[in-house]
Amino acid sequence: MPSASEQKKLERLNKERERIYELSKYERENGQYGLLCGIDEVGRGPLAGPVYAAAVILDPEKEILYLNDSKKLSEKKREALYDEIMEKALAVGIGCSSPERIDEINILQATFEAMTMAVNNLKVKPGALLIDAVHIPQLEDYKQISIIKGDAKSVSIAAASIIAKVTRDRLMKEMALKYPQYAFDSNKGYGTAAHIAALKEYGPCEIHRRSFIGNFV
Repeated sequence: MPSASEQKKLERLNKERERIYELSKYERENGQYGLLCGIDEVGRGPLAGPVYAAAVILDPEKEILYLNDSKKLSEKKREALYDEIMEKALAVGIGCSSPERIDEINILQATFEAMTMAVNNLKVKPGALLIDAVHIPQLEDYKQISIIKGDAKSVSIAAASIIAKVTRDRLMKEMALKYPQYAFDSNKGYGTAAHIAALKEYGPCEIHRRSFIGNFV
């Protein structure tokens, strides 16, 4: 007979498995397309740094619990899930567009480019794409299934959101060592009051998006 604490642990585990099953609804409903690839981006809103996208094809035979929209997870949990996804996924592709490219073609087009790069970097070709809210013009060859708030509704998109966020956050921490005055390790390039104050005091650095900072410099 399991102890009360073991029983509780088992109940929590079963509840999490039920949640993941619900989160796999779109994957089940679109199984006729074969391998499904979740796509998500991070970094559309910041004043500095690139926009990143990830494309993830999960292995239906390998369980990954606690997948969720990356914004709803702690940094520690995201890092742990990043390693698990990289280990268990059938394929992971990553793409990014630089601040210069964002300034050149606008953030939406740069996001599409990053997403296209992520899919092209997959070592396995998917049968369909599950995408958070958008349709990617450069990937017309693929069946695209757009899901509003997809990172909270699809395990594949949730996995992609985690890979994209962890990858970008790591880069911004490196940028913080190079440009400590902007505290990129804590704000990740977003327009916090402290970041805007530093921008006004020191001016922009090479990774600031000139098209985003006109109101501050």
